[in-house]
Amino acid sequence: MEQAMNSTNAGSTVRGLGALLLLGTAVSWGPDLAAADARPNIVLIVADDMGYADMGMFGGEIRTPNLDALAKEGVRYTDFYTSATCSPTRSMLLSGTDTHIAGLGNMDEYIAPNQKGVPGYEGVLNDRVVAFPQLLKDAGYHTYMVGKWHLGKPPNRIPAARGFSRDFTMMQGGGSYFDDTGLMARSPKSIFTEDGKYLAKLPRKYYATRTFTDKMIEFIESNRGDGKPFFGYVAHQAPHDPYHLPNNWLRRYEKAYDQGWDITRKQRLMRMVELGIIPEGTQPADRMWFLPEAVNLAPGPRAMAARKMELYAAMVENMDHHIGRLIEYLKKVGEYDNTLFIFFSDNGAEGTDLGALLRGRKGSLNFLFHAINWSQTNPAAWGRPGSYASAGAAWAQVQAAPFRLYKGWLAEGGIRSPLVVSGAGVHRQAGSINRGVMHVMDVAATLLDIAGVTHPSSYKGREVAPLQGKSWKPMLEGEADSPRGAEDWLGWELWGNRAIRKGDWKLLWLHKPMGIADWELYNLRTDPGETQDLSGKQPEKKKELLALWDEYVKHNNVILPDRHLFESLEDQLPQRVPVNEGWPPMNSKKPFVPPKEPLDAESGK
Repeated sequence: MEQAMNSTNAGSTVRGLGALLLLGTAVSWGPDLAAADARPNIVLIVADDMGYADMGMFGGEIRTPNLDALAKEGVRYTDFYTSATCSPTRSMLLSGTDTHIAGLGNMDEYIAPNQKGVPGYEGVLNDRVVAFPQLLKDAGYHTYMVGKWHLGKPPNRIPAARGFSRDFTMMQGGGSYFDDTGLMARSPKSIFTEDGKYLAKLPRKYYATRTFTDKMIEFIESNRGDGKPFFGYVAHQAPHDPYHLPNNWLRRYEKAYDQGWDITRKQRLMRMVELGIIPEGTQPADRMWFLPEAVNLAPGPRAMAARKMELYAAMVENMDHHIGRLIEYLKKVGEYDNTLFIFFSDNGAEGTDLGALLRGRKGSLNFLFHAINWSQTNPAAWGRPGSYASAGAAWAQVQAAPFRLYKGWLAEGGIRSPLVVSGAGVHRQAGSINRGVMHVMDVAATLLDIAGVTHPSSYKGREVAPLQGKSWKPMLEGEADSPRGAEDWLGWELWGNRAIRKGDWKLLWLHKPMGIADWELYNLRTDPGETQDLSGKQPEKKKELLALWDEYVKHNNVILPDRHLFESLEDQLPQRVPVNEGWPPMNSKKPFVPPKEPLDAESGK
């Protein structure tokens, strides 16, 4: 039975005045918005590098009571896709179109020589698109943003220039949670803006997750009662590394992961089956060949590895705690019931040692910078200012269960994200699970549809790219089970890796050694772990999806890079071999224990 979830609260019933005072814009409104503005508030919460299986209602053991409560009141979506890294995802989120059109055809930090100067590869959210917050602002919404931007630093590229009336944002992709210490020698300080102005210093007692939440509450409160709805974009930095926590959060998960990654992953998979996230019998991706079984680690390295996961889990719970603070505030002021909540992670879990990648070789400027600014390398200091801890590939496979690989790769572990939609406008059974194929590009189309705003073909005298995403509004209202039909498909490309999904089928090309540097084919309905390549058994399906890849390249001006992040990875990792649990048996076989009593040589008794 479908169940309506929204009820209009007295604190948000009269909003007509602000809408009536709007000046003319390029945005087209629905016919009835001028009469009375009862449109819902919208809170969009994006985690950074959080895994698919981390939150409780997706199978994780991490305590996420506030996100779980949203999931129990709303709907969980199991087949929601992003890009494999942060800035491409964010460009598609705000533009509603493909990242190769929106300006992040490659991350700004890794634009290849043959991509420089090519439209769609500017490394910023470009002017070929209009950001949907700008359209919401023009249509009468307050638009607020806090957190990570990662879409351009110049004055014409910051949040205030892309439609946010108020903001408190970090421009870079990462940094310290306690201050403005950056990650690179040539960008030693993170850049922040507040309300369109570059900040000279951060607020007193700054801690990213807490301060972002404080600012969002402050922004909402500043205009509460003026009759206008608000759109709040909370782009958390957490749980992106480095893992930094307040002192009273450092031991929240002490000894919780001493059993190691293999057992933790199995426990998560069991809970995912119990919750209905994955079907019974799902074959997870193999543990990656270059990772040991946790039981074979010496006590010291095993304890250090567990400590990193303890910190990660505390980061996720801390983020949930502050999400709960925002929710509690909205309940207190009477806006909760008229607010639509959307939560997801910007990509898969981080499996790369980003600290080591950024540090580089001894003798380099970056190595010196990290030696000075990220010098707290003792495990006892992990989680505190000046330390840099990240979980690594083994725990990333736990976070991404049951999927293959992690952030940076177009396997399911890099691009499938947990999605929760709850609150005003959701008329599906509370706590239900939906398996419709959805994409981050859909968010813009959905929120404009809900707000009654038509996406324009031009904006302020320039042509803008049309939306590629599809509105979820009919699905949220219970009129459909998916925004996509049998003939719809999705495409990806990042750093030369590429993928197409149509229906249950996925065509995938990955660089060696994570892939085979050739096309693989998977049926995701029966094999979400991408364990059985069917390209040889299904040549016609492969041919069909290859034609879609060619169409994707042409439509989005995809330029495969002539340099990429993984070009030497095959030389850095051991030769790829099959993975069999418990092999070789000499590492796991129980020792023979001679009997205490002597045996009779003839009878064996």
